[in-house]
Amino acid sequence: MSTEAPKPVEKAVEMVNVQIDGEWKQFPKGTRLIEACGQAGKFIPRYCYHPKLSSPGNCRMCLVEMGMPKMGPDRKPVLGADGKPEISWIPRPQISCAQDVSEGLAVRTDSPMVQDCRKGVMEFLLINHPLDCPICDQAGECQLQEFSVEYGNGESRFLEHKVKKPKNVEIGPRVTLDAERCVLCSRCIRFMKEVAHDDVLGFVDRGSHSTIAVHPGKKLDSNYSLNTVDICPVGALTSSDFRFKMRVWFLKETKSFCTSCATGCNTVIGSRENAVYRMTPRENNDVNGIWMCDYGRLNFHTLNSADRLVKPLVRGEKGQEEVSWKEAIARAAAELKALAPTEIAVIVSARMTNEEIWLAKQLISTIGTHLRDIVPRVGEGDDILMSPDRNPNAKMAEMLKISGVVPGADLSEIGRQVKNGKLKGLILLGEDAADIGLTVEELKKLPTLIAVNILKNATTLNASVALPGAGFAEKRGSMINAKGRLQRLNRATNPPGEARDDWEILADLIHALSGGNGLGTIEDVFKQMSAAMPVFAGLSLSKIGDQGVPLQFS
Repeated sequence: MSTEAPKPVEKAVEMVNVQIDGEWKQFPKGTRLIEACGQAGKFIPRYCYHPKLSSPGNCRMCLVEMGMPKMGPDRKPVLGADGKPEISWIPRPQISCAQDVSEGLAVRTDSPMVQDCRKGVMEFLLINHPLDCPICDQAGECQLQEFSVEYGNGESRFLEHKVKKPKNVEIGPRVTLDAERCVLCSRCIRFMKEVAHDDVLGFVDRGSHSTIAVHPGKKLDSNYSLNTVDICPVGALTSSDFRFKMRVWFLKETKSFCTSCATGCNTVIGSRENAVYRMTPRENNDVNGIWMCDYGRLNFHTLNSADRLVKPLVRGEKGQEEVSWKEAIARAAAELKALAPTEIAVIVSARMTNEEIWLAKQLISTIGTHLRDIVPRVGEGDDILMSPDRNPNAKMAEMLKISGVVPGADLSEIGRQVKNGKLKGLILLGEDAADIGLTVEELKKLPTLIAVNILKNATTLNASVALPGAGFAEKRGSMINAKGRLQRLNRATNPPGEARDDWEILADLIHALSGGNGLGTIEDVFKQMSAAMPVFAGLSLSKIGDQGVPLQFS
């Protein structure tokens, strides 16, 4: 007799028939009407509605005509000549953002009544709105601009003075408010209450003087405060960091993901002329929904730092000297060949891509050392998106056994051997030796100190060979987030000066140490990985896609 538990029977999704502008469509029961219209190709304008938040129905921009089937004496729908129910239309317009579809529901999205309603709402919203589009940060992605062109009037009938409201108010360390642009949609209020769980925003005053404000004695200082800027449909809330920096239509947008913690929130990197200006969240319901923390989105400033390494450096008689890449790689290989494997240690960054960590493991094997580890980064997590693991790719380092059961457990031993002189060669890939307790004096005494990094720090400034690498927005590659999802980095800008991709640096160093045919592209590196690691079997960088791929671990 079988002891297997019976498999649960999946309940079929109930579909309902809905008439949209005269055409009958089917939608799953419970679908919001505004979403159903969008799926049918009938866009409904909106300000207050957001699919990830509750629906207050306070902007009235989504008004439509709505009706239900006429019912006969037998309480059954009266059918017309086409066999479809005849509709009894409600005489007043209804909001579509707070209405779920139901059997027989009918809607008109562009009737004369609906058009008049939209024009009225737009006229009402623009009565006190300032004419500052030329200096507004939201210009180019403002729904008020777009809807005023499509649904508004070409002139105003308002002859009185506009109501003046507070401008340029810092309501938090990262958010600036221009209250007179606000259309009172309440998206920011609902986000802070429902998603960020920090209910600090609300409406004050009444009528034309209503405005959003921070509760007395509080600030909008949540780690998720900049999401209010993302969802603001107008220019009322702006990022203090991005404010007046760049027009959005000049930005090149590149799909990528955040490397500030193990969550790997999907992002859009906005760049121009080889500089990153902002990072905003990109929707991926399997990772971050449509949100992103402030900590992650502002971590791009190191890419534009004046302390970037831009040329290979080697230790000379008068300090560090700039050399060519060929000389730097040859010097690093010669120094490593002069040491025994037991005299060398390698510290790998768990902020590197899969391809870079894969080549780092090959470098370790080529050298023959058994002393290697990663630098753990632990911070305070939350129940929203922030992971306590600040390394974005510790999973790959664990899979390749770069680190032990406890990441960072061998760092103290590496530091001890450097201090007692037993260790004569130290390779740091994207890390600073100061993080493991080594002083500048101890670093200077090391005969061989090879550092690959993007910034000048205690290690690179005292390295026997310092090699400039690329930042997360300057390279391609893949990483595995905390939930085992493989995601792809895309290049938004080029590395500054003579800096190169880290995988190229590692491949050249391995080639200089052991020979071989080398690698032509990063796709070749991924191909090596997929051939050797079953978890990547059948995958390539292009197959990862914009949304990532969940990996199956044995």
